[in-house]
Amino acid sequence: MLSDLRIQRTPQSRRSTVDYTSLGFGNVFSDHMFTMRYFDGAWQQPEVVPYGPIGVEPGCLSLHYGQSVFEGLKAFRGPDDRVRVFRPDMNAKRFQDSCERLCIPPLDDGVFEAAVRELVRIDHEWIPTERGQALYIRPIVFALESHLEVRPASSYLFMIIAAPVRTYYERDAKAVALKVQDQFTRAAPGGVGFAKTAGNYAASLLPGDESRREGFDQALWLDGAEHKYVEEVGQMNIFFDLGGTVVTPELRGTILPGITRASVLQLLSDRGVRTEQRRIEIGELTAAIENGELREAFGAGTATVVAPVGKLAYQGQTYEINRGEAGPLTGALYDEILGIQLGEIPDRHGWNMEIMAGSQSVA
Repeated sequence: MLSDLRIQRTPQSRRSTVDYTSLGFGNVFSDHMFTMRYFDGAWQQPEVVPYGPIGVEPGCLSLHYGQSVFEGLKAFRGPDDRVRVFRPDMNAKRFQDSCERLCIPPLDDGVFEAAVRELVRIDHEWIPTERGQALYIRPIVFALESHLEVRPASSYLFMIIAAPVRTYYERDAKAVALKVQDQFTRAAPGGVGFAKTAGNYAASLLPGDESRREGFDQALWLDGAEHKYVEEVGQMNIFFDLGGTVVTPELRGTILPGITRASVLQLLSDRGVRTEQRRIEIGELTAAIENGELREAFGAGTATVVAPVGKLAYQGQTYEINRGEAGPLTGALYDEILGIQLGEIPDRHGWNMEIMAGSQSVA
């Protein structure tokens, strides 16, 4: 797929300078990055080069009009020393869907996964070994052409960088507290809410910052039309166990179709747990908390895996969920997904892409 890949290795690795006992989340990057440019109507030479600054002109279209798409996925090193990347095919599909919405030329089939494979193969020694830590992989494509006319660009840069990261939330961490956001809007019908594009996250910064200043961890978004229906959390899709049925907002084009979300739904089906994907009124949710029908709530995302939700604040009132603690289903799903990612649990759905690293071979 990348038969013409050109590789330029760094003369000196920076890995020895990294303190793996105090990792942040994306504040240090591995030695190399993947790059590929689009111009003259085609994607050009793929390369892996040393990580470093890139040059863009001040008129670069993505700086002005936000024509930019990114993804996030993780590589893990299991107890068996094998390297696994979790569900890159789904990230590749979502990446292409986002590019289509932003008028960015699609990659050829298989290029996304092949590029991820090559970068992880080269920088596999950067993968942390502590349980739950990972090498976070960040593909991004953005408009490179310099002009000020409002139109799609004619040139683009596709890149992949990687960063060793800590566990976002520990397995036994305190349940997160959410503030329901009924003033600001993240996405509207017909917009780009389903796309993983930079503008969606820019719009979430102020409400998220306000939530943290008030003592909450993240904001819970309601729909943009009526501010009535639950949609997603700032960095996670959201799930509610309502009387034994796990309910999550349906995909209506305004929320991100999460890879962990899809994985959770499959694992719940495997367990025989009934699930529903539908619209959830915030009033239904608060009533379910008050009458005890809501057993537990949790978020799901690449960074967090599965995180318990213990508090919900809405219109001046704070509601406690499951005594502010993680519920049994939340913990079980966290353990199962992480176990699959690390190779501790059989990968019965074939979600992992195993990568040759050192003496290890691809399964």
